[in-house]
Amino acid sequence: MAQFQSFDSSTSPSQGPERIAKLRAEMARRGFSGFVVPRADEHQGEYVPKNAERLAWLTGFTGSAGAAVILADKAALIVDGRYTIQAAEQVDTAVITPVQLADKTAEDWIAENLPPGTTLAYDPWLHTNEGLSRLEKAVARAGGKLAPVDLNLIDVIWVDRPAPPQAPVRPHPLEYAGVTAKEKLERIRQKMADEKLDAIVISDPHNLAWAFNLRGGDVGCTPLPLGYAIIPKEGRADLFFDPAKITNEAGAAVGDLAQFSPMTTFQHTLDKLGEKKGKVRIDSATGAVALTRRIESAGGTVDVGPDPISLMKAAKNKAEIAGSRAAHLRDGAAVARFLAWFDAEAPKGNLTEIDAVEKLEAFRVETGALKNVSFPSISGAGPNAALPHYRVTRESNRRIETNGIFLIDSGAQYEDGTTDITRTMIVGTPSAEMKDRFTRVLQGHIAIDRAVFPKGTSGAQIDAFARKPLWEAGLDFDHGTGHGIGSYLSVHEGPQRLAKTGHTPLEVGMMLSNEPGYYKAGDYGIRIENLILVEPRSIPGGDREMLGFETLTFTPIDLRLVEPAIMTAEEIGWLNDYHAKVREKIGPLLDGEAKAWLENATRPIG
Repeated sequence: MAQFQSFDSSTSPSQGPERIAKLRAEMARRGFSGFVVPRADEHQGEYVPKNAERLAWLTGFTGSAGAAVILADKAALIVDGRYTIQAAEQVDTAVITPVQLADKTAEDWIAENLPPGTTLAYDPWLHTNEGLSRLEKAVARAGGKLAPVDLNLIDVIWVDRPAPPQAPVRPHPLEYAGVTAKEKLERIRQKMADEKLDAIVISDPHNLAWAFNLRGGDVGCTPLPLGYAIIPKEGRADLFFDPAKITNEAGAAVGDLAQFSPMTTFQHTLDKLGEKKGKVRIDSATGAVALTRRIESAGGTVDVGPDPISLMKAAKNKAEIAGSRAAHLRDGAAVARFLAWFDAEAPKGNLTEIDAVEKLEAFRVETGALKNVSFPSISGAGPNAALPHYRVTRESNRRIETNGIFLIDSGAQYEDGTTDITRTMIVGTPSAEMKDRFTRVLQGHIAIDRAVFPKGTSGAQIDAFARKPLWEAGLDFDHGTGHGIGSYLSVHEGPQRLAKTGHTPLEVGMMLSNEPGYYKAGDYGIRIENLILVEPRSIPGGDREMLGFETLTFTPIDLRLVEPAIMTAEEIGWLNDYHAKVREKIGPLLDGEAKAWLENATRPIG
């Protein structure tokens, strides 16, 4: 049985009609013709607490991104390409129509469907300044009006809504954090001085946790304490949490750097901040428009822009890098044990997707260091592997069949580091097409790993390296090649990305995933993922400051799916070198059958 993951379906399409009807009644009572329900909390987090799962409660859709627009006589659920199938399965399509984001944004749908002269309502705590600007333009195109609500309309009708999370806030030890909160605050204030800011409101809990070396447990998979911080240009910072969450250890760790204040005083403190007439930074990515309005109405000047902490947090320090290396060796050995077990058991024909998730989690638990999984494992057999963000439930659970592909994308939260790894395996004999596609994905993975590039290069400039072998065969994949990684924080951390949208220059110390893939709908899917670290790279005779990647993840890649005939000598050399490092680094952590399996799984090819 999994300790950190559940496979139960928490929603049903049948819940939508009654709840949407209740919402429409509440809208009508207040004179609104529509209401926007984003999949967001007050911090725009990827993982939100149960009491903020408003979109899932209303519609049944449980994806990590999307938005519903409920009008008096029609409704739409706008989702991206990851959730096309899931949205259609989870909602009652007679009541709410799934809409592809690639075809139409929520704002486009509003502009086309909101009746002229009517009012669309929204919760100002769930929209950023930029998001509100888009809403305003859409409503103007429709000839309607936009109105904020003081209390979210879902909260009015959600009678059994869960209470806010109460996980304790604890210090993150300096041996893992690497830099004291005092030193971090000095860096933050220097940046504030450079930009002539009088204060910053920290709305991103990841940035709050990093800046003050704190961790919590308010959301799944990420050790976040949900709250806010206000950092003035001088004096003590204010940290806003529910008082029941503050431990003595957290208070002692923060010391004189900040004072803990109840969440109930946060808005009043924003008023006082505005009354000082200063220039206050609100994060463009996570800052709710409600923050801007509160400060401006009290007389302050709001500067909407990037939270400077995001970029500081992205470039890991020596202790964070050392911790990540240690976490990846521990995790690599656990995954190798799982792969050895899988190779022995899967051919018997009795394993299911859930069995695989539970066994891999058990191997991680056996390390004695696992704090949580870093996201719900993606465990896909056959056609389910072709869904890049598939999440197995007891209803969808599929048997792992012979001569089919099995993909598992999983990760762990250890106090010294966050991991994320995908391996694709064959059970039985692969087809020639499977081997060709797998090898092209591997070639793209190798191209990223071997990339050398000048300082100032962004992920968008590198993303195509992973696609070239697929493009040459008329193939591609629809997700980014890589995302940033936190240090015992979010497994998806910006602003750096290896993607067409990744425009932040890569810097030494940034961690990213390297995960090209290929997905044949209804048949199989392939993804190979390691984590990589940006490091300096010296090129003899060169005159530019160059960067490259260090591999952090060490676990075998399935050689049975590799077709050496289409690989170059350099690519085969990379794979053999990688597997030699796997034997060297995690071999000593294995014994018995797992160690014997590793020797065979990492044998040289070519």
